[in-house]
Amino acid sequence: MNLFQSITSALDNALAKDPTAVVFGEDVAFGGVFRCTVGLRDKYGKDRVFNTPLCEQGIVGFGIGIAVAGATAIAEIQFADYIFPAFDQIVNEAAKYRYRSGDLFNCGNLTIRAPWGCVGHGALYHSQSPEAFFAHCPGIKVVIPRSPLQAKGLLLSCIEDKNPCIFFEPKILYRAAVEQVPVEPYNIPLSQAEVLQTGSDVTMVAWGTQVHVIKEVAAMAQEKLGVSCEVIDLRTILPWDTETICKSVAKTGRLLISHEAPLTGGFASEISSTVQEECFLNLEAPISRVCGYDTPFPHIFEPFYIPDKWKCYDALQKMINY
Repeated sequence: MNLFQSITSALDNALAKDPTAVVFGEDVAFGGVFRCTVGLRDKYGKDRVFNTPLCEQGIVGFGIGIAVAGATAIAEIQFADYIFPAFDQIVNEAAKYRYRSGDLFNCGNLTIRAPWGCVGHGALYHSQSPEAFFAHCPGIKVVIPRSPLQAKGLLLSCIEDKNPCIFFEPKILYRAAVEQVPVEPYNIPLSQAEVLQTGSDVTMVAWGTQVHVIKEVAAMAQEKLGVSCEVIDLRTILPWDTETICKSVAKTGRLLISHEAPLTGGFASEISSTVQEECFLNLEAPISRVCGYDTPFPHIFEPFYIPDKWKCYDALQKMINY
């Protein structure tokens, strides 16, 4: 399956297993703009897979309501860039519902899906990576997969998790990434980073699309410099797996973190400061962050904006030579 098919498969499994589960959002009834909900309305009926008005605040507010009432809510925001009208509902309502009511009520059955990241031609409003905005908010979970196999297992874990979850899907991979994915349901645990390649000289951390970039950089470093890289996919942004990252950096002594979102206040900052506190005496070089620039996401200049393999390779070389 490719990535959008693995999402469809996960939603199909969730709707089949849980009679209270509903899928809703802009255009989901006819399959969605990225075809992630194709065939689900015909299979489960228009009461369980249905369109909403163009109102992100309303979509999430509605999702909170049905989750509080005991149903499983799977909301789709058509692009992550348009999640901001729903920001108040997510941060002030969904994230705090359990705390505010002293655990009498909660909306833990809410999952919000959104296509995320650059796509080659998305410009300002169809390319953003807003995960860091939500990483500052206790009470929700934020998850970003790198591949079809990961996407299905992590999405099913989000749907079953008893906390509201935001699930960002790298849209450039919807059709690009293809893997063998089981048709049956399976789960991949949240808040566990995955070491994709063990190494001894540099730890490289990324999530979503950027994982594929750093894997390429690791191969280049091994071939051209004889440098052994440990490659880690963070997978869950909040709450993140500090233990796996710190254990790796204690071994390698160097850390490179890369993401598409702007540098200032990006989630790489949080990882960097935590590692600096935990692994200060292990570090052989300053921690390197290779990220997007502090500008709006450009259109024709996207190739210059994104943290491509050459920028990552350059940063890695500087760390080795430090």
